[in-house]
Amino acid sequence: MIKNDLFLKALKGESVERPPVWMMRQAGRYLPDFMKLKEKYDFFTRCRTPELATEITVMPIRQIGPDAAILFSDILVVPQAMNIEVEMKPGVGPWLPNPVNTPKKVEEVIVPDVNEELEYVFEAIKLTKQELNDDVPLIGFAGSPWTILCYCVQGQGSKTFDKAKRFCFMEPIAAHTLLQKITDTTIAYLKEKVKAGVDAIQLFDSWGGLLEPKDYQEFSWKYMQQIIDALKDEVPVIAYGKGCWFALKEMSQSGASALGVDWTCEARNARYLSGGQITLQGNFDPARLYSKPVEIKYMVNDMINAFGKDRYIANLGHGILPDIPVDNARAFVDAVKEYQG
Repeated sequence: MIKNDLFLKALKGESVERPPVWMMRQAGRYLPDFMKLKEKYDFFTRCRTPELATEITVMPIRQIGPDAAILFSDILVVPQAMNIEVEMKPGVGPWLPNPVNTPKKVEEVIVPDVNEELEYVFEAIKLTKQELNDDVPLIGFAGSPWTILCYCVQGQGSKTFDKAKRFCFMEPIAAHTLLQKITDTTIAYLKEKVKAGVDAIQLFDSWGGLLEPKDYQEFSWKYMQQIIDALKDEVPVIAYGKGCWFALKEMSQSGASALGVDWTCEARNARYLSGGQITLQGNFDPARLYSKPVEIKYMVNDMINAFGKDRYIANLGHGILPDIPVDNARAFVDAVKEYQG
């Protein structure tokens, strides 16, 4: 039994004394100990070495005390497993030297044996579970098929992912073929993560908000729904779509246990749009962690009051920024833990 099960209770919709708290990208670059490892090992070495991934995952649990751990990894290990070359370039971020931008290239993309290609992730989960010793739950994650397609076609990060959108609109058959291959790989990958021991899954649709609502249904949501359908009876699933407030109603009917909300959607609107019966997670502006700790505490209190303490998981609206002071991250977590209602 997990000693601190607040997070799992919130996912089930049970009443809690205070909301659970964790932060997207909490196992990362704002922690000085993480930066020391970053100087020694490149990004994908850290992802592929179970001992390093475990150490990084557990770091924030010991240092800032959130109510759940999220496995240190990356959404782009999935295309890597599918025989798509992915590098992490300093100052650039994800870099795919051979973008999948023609129907012929889509044909060449494989649906791999995930046990062969991604075994290091499952090993990291087993090691992390041992290290956590059931203190807090462990979250596994994957990118949404649309978000993965964006990188595969664009070849790098982008504010607009114009090439990815152009490919979908000019070559819709190839785009859907690629999306289905990513979906099939992701389902197999996440099922193995559950077998390895994760207690919940989060799907990150970081670029869903770049699509208009109708295109979102066609190129993103229907593939997210396939993944939720495949997993929801085995494990709680959190669906997070950045900028996807317009889809909250449909998301709330998907069988997901919780929905992530970004900071551009007010709590009352998120509750209204999602029907008021599903657990919501979010939505503190990550840049607001630059505020003084005392201000952070007031804002966190206001955020919890706006969402209500039940059916709610306190989190950021997106990943923590790399230069946030550790004391400010700790102030965020402590403010939730000290919430009196």
